[in-house]
Amino acid sequence: MEIPGKVSVFCPLIDAKGTPATLVAVAPMGYYQLEVAIKGKTHTMLVPIAHTAMYFSDPEPERTGDFEIER
Repeated sequence: MEIPGKVSVFCPLIDAKGTPATLVAVAPMGYYQLEVAIKGKTHTMLVPIAHTAMYFSDPEPERTGDFEIER
């Protein structure tokens, strides 16, 4: 996962249901800073972490069979 990164956003506060955006930052004050295209222009949007779900548009690379988690 790299920031900035292309994401799909789900946030009922702004009626976002899979809205494409670019995640620019995760602020320690409890919000995501996103860039969203609206009517052909790029706008900055701040959405609360507690009410927002998102996933990165690019999949993670495949893991090899010998992958182990260090404990």
